[in-house]
Amino acid sequence: MPTRFRELAGLEVVVKKVVFVSHLDAPPEKPYPFVYFIEIHNGSTEVISIRGRKWILEDEMGEKIVVEGRGVVGETPELEPGERFSYNSYHVVARSSKASGTFFGISAAGEGIRVSIPEFRLEPPKKE
Repeated sequence: MPTRFRELAGLEVVVKKVVFVSHLDAPPEKPYPFVYFIEIHNGSTEVISIRGRKWILEDEMGEKIVVEGRGVVGETPELEPGERFSYNSYHVVARSSKASGTFFGISAAGEGIRVSIPEFRLEPPKKE
């Protein structure tokens, strides 16, 4: 992977939906699982390959967790101009939180590319 990354005009990430799904596995200390649906759209004129991601989860108490890894859900999608890649995954949290991050990739010319993941909220259901 390159060590320098640039924003690429036309490459964007859309958070399509975020859903609390109570029946998913979650540890007792983080009992609230949320499924999120993401779409990466290559509206640029360049072929790009997504190679990694970095998520930042911050809860209402200010506790931060950073999750980094290769690929996206086990894949390294290559996107031609105009193509989209959609996937879903999930985060588990202990309390109300926000999530944001960055996808990292490489252009066909070998340049490092980055695109921000818009911030979204993970709001557990209110206890009665």
